[in-house]
Amino acid sequence: MTSQPKHSRGVSPAGVSPGGADFRGGLPAGSTTPVPANTESRTFVHDSSDVPDHLQVTDIHKSFGGTEVLKGVDLDVAQGRTTAIVGPSGSGKTTLLRLIAGFSAPDSGRIALGGTEVAGPSKWMPAHKRSVGYVAQDGALFPHLSVGANIAFGLPLRGKTAALRVGELLEMVSMDRSYAKRRPHQLSGGQQQRVALARALARQPELMLLDEPFSALDAGLRVATRRAVSQTLEQAGVTTILVTHDQAEALSFADQVAVMRDGKLAQIGSPFVVYTRPTDRATAEFLGDAVILEAWMEGSLALCSLGGIPVRRPPVQGKVHLMLRPEQIRISSGGPIRGRVVDTDYFGPETTVRIQLEPILVDAEHPRDPHQPVGGEVINIRHWNAMLARPGTELSLKVVGEGVVFPWQD
Repeated sequence: MTSQPKHSRGVSPAGVSPGGADFRGGLPAGSTTPVPANTESRTFVHDSSDVPDHLQVTDIHKSFGGTEVLKGVDLDVAQGRTTAIVGPSGSGKTTLLRLIAGFSAPDSGRIALGGTEVAGPSKWMPAHKRSVGYVAQDGALFPHLSVGANIAFGLPLRGKTAALRVGELLEMVSMDRSYAKRRPHQLSGGQQQRVALARALARQPELMLLDEPFSALDAGLRVATRRAVSQTLEQAGVTTILVTHDQAEALSFADQVAVMRDGKLAQIGSPFVVYTRPTDRATAEFLGDAVILEAWMEGSLALCSLGGIPVRRPPVQGKVHLMLRPEQIRISSGGPIRGRVVDTDYFGPETTVRIQLEPILVDAEHPRDPHQPVGGEVINIRHWNAMLARPGTELSLKVVGEGVVFPWQD
């Protein structure tokens, strides 16, 4: 399975300029054989049909103490693309990442990197022999070493050659070369994560694995650091896998999103597809706020308290659950749907508005069709004007776009 790109992936990393930080005294010993910095421009084909899969995970199983954690996982990641594996705690996402890294072996199944099998029934390649970079949640920097020594750790370089390479890597993660002389405790959390990324990029890995690297940062810093890391990896053209439990992070960071639940991948697709067309109710509710209504499917229309909602290729007819996203329901003067504001939650740029829909009235002369919804549900919508949606206000609503239906479950 090959993902569609979210945006164009880039060309050359930052160039090397003369000079460089001097971090003698903090640099671990290593070989004197110089390795030239990778400054050549690399361009990637953006048509997914022409981009080979760099990572192939096939029917992976893994158990711990009799508990099956991974239950037949299949995942393909195209060369130079980014995939986010998102799921709740205990779903198996970090276990899968560690198997890809080579920190442990699967019980069964196969893993191939760049067409080479690294784990299988009769083969297992340890982590240090795989061209893989790994950034942990806390960065895992060595506190007794300088930033420069942390980045250069494991490089077959010393002296000025190493300093030049470290300076280039710092620039790649949008940090000044002077930071090479600092210690980790002198950096902010976001800077520490960028140094950890620079260290992982130092050996020019073909695959980068990110294990919830932004979760310990505060909200504002998390967004800025995530953007900087994404841009760095995009420019370097490194195939990347991010593991996270943050749905917004997964949707904004990756070209492909894989939703993991109970040891399996429930859905794999572009961020737009998994958010707007989830395969089941659990995935829909996990990826974001969802309005779930009882509905009756007739042809391509789901009949519910909000009217007849168009549905693309409905999987079933008859009684169903209809899913809409809150942003699809708009406050509109003269809209066909009526409701009353019950409560609001103010979040600055937008307000979540809880609205009780009007019940659908019937009388003896016009009895209700047994398939007709009764109305009266309370739904959540989002609106930018908090003053317009005060409790008790009567509003008119309309629905934009298509809905998604799931088979009915009591």
